[in-house]
Amino acid sequence: MKKLWGGRFQESANSFAEAFGASILFDCRLAPYDIQGSIAHATMLGETGIVSRQESEQLVAGLKKVGQRLERGEVEFRVSDEDIHMNVERYLTEEIGAVAGKLHTARSRNDQVATDCHLFVRAQVVSAVESLLSLQSALVAQAQQQPDAIMPGYTHLQRGQPILFAHHMLAYAQMFQRDADRMMDLWKRANVLPLGAGALAGTTFPIDRELVARLLRFDGVYENSLDAVSDRDFVLEFLSVAASSMVHLSRLGEELVLWTSGEFGFAEMSDALSTGSSMMPQKKNPDFAELIRGKSGRVFGSLVGLLTVLKGLPLAYNKDMQEDKEGLFDTTDTLLGSLQVANDMIATMKIRPERMRRAAEQGFVNATDAADYLAKKGVPFREAHEIVGKLVAHCVERNIELLSLSLEEFQKFSTAFGADTHEALQLATVVGRRSSRGGTSPSSVADQLARIRSAMAVTEKWLSAHKPVVAVNWA
Repeated sequence: MKKLWGGRFQESANSFAEAFGASILFDCRLAPYDIQGSIAHATMLGETGIVSRQESEQLVAGLKKVGQRLERGEVEFRVSDEDIHMNVERYLTEEIGAVAGKLHTARSRNDQVATDCHLFVRAQVVSAVESLLSLQSALVAQAQQQPDAIMPGYTHLQRGQPILFAHHMLAYAQMFQRDADRMMDLWKRANVLPLGAGALAGTTFPIDRELVARLLRFDGVYENSLDAVSDRDFVLEFLSVAASSMVHLSRLGEELVLWTSGEFGFAEMSDALSTGSSMMPQKKNPDFAELIRGKSGRVFGSLVGLLTVLKGLPLAYNKDMQEDKEGLFDTTDTLLGSLQVANDMIATMKIRPERMRRAAEQGFVNATDAADYLAKKGVPFREAHEIVGKLVAHCVERNIELLSLSLEEFQKFSTAFGADTHEALQLATVVGRRSSRGGTSPSSVADQLARIRSAMAVTEKWLSAHKPVVAVNWA
């Protein structure tokens, strides 16, 4: 295909440089969005009289046929055509002839690719929110299935205080709710139309940008043409939210690796989501949890990479901005894939509540409650803290737990210990007393379940309103 910009040039392009500069090997993923944006643009050209109604209808019909061919897998992308825009135009020309050349009236590849990216990102926002919601549902289901399971809560990876397993699951559900909230908020920046900005300064044609925005279901248009073609904030924001989600997924993956180890034994992964060893026949490895943990680095790298690309660019469009796409596409695949695998792992994970409880019965996880007990009896907390510290040291020397001590032994350290000491230090009592909002008591966890379900219902409502917006239909 003849170069769109070839009129000014006397020499043909250097073949290696042409391949080096081509983006079609990756921006082919924008094909449905490029066609979608072009249909709206062609419709507007006809409505404003920039092209005739007949030509507009020809353009739209031809573009829909290209979209149908794309769906059937009948489109072959060529490096010689440089990018997705020129590849689509080549197929459009095959469908309707020379009138295809009128499609590019009143637009530039600069505002066109920006529009494609907006369409792509908003579709990925919907997919990400949907995947986050599915993972939350799996976490909530695990919490509901094991309402009474007690496990150690950790700080510094040392046993700290007993908590409900359900409480632990809901902590991750809350993390992913924040990610979903950030994704949904990002929609406001992604759902703005740059088309009509031209190369950088607008166009002399009497275009109707608001019409195109309505056709593509954008909430508004960019108010400044320079900003419209050079803005990639919405991509940065998507990468940033994705990075946050990958942090949470990586932390969850790390805990699954720990929990499924022989040292913890709190959970067992499904065989379908584990691998073995080529040498050691006994092994059942949590490879997919490890992969999620490792793949987080790819997303962090994409975010830093685009920040670095954009930081020194003058207005408006620069070829450097072509580097926004590979990281965006890889991040999308990595995030959605990781969310799916995490969802499957949580949904099929078998919990071993007896192992969790056994671990909670060791390590003096009720020591804080012993200090609280003394404080409630009038002992200053700092003094109570010291007394219990000495009690723990005494037990460590004897290789026993606090509940192994008799009342008389407790009272050797403080006469404030009374007949209810042992009851106060039982795991169920310790957990049940933490009834402050957000705490680990059964009543607090039930409240958390209700609140996270309410937040998830809001997310579901958002999805039902926004999924139709990103649907692509060539009918």
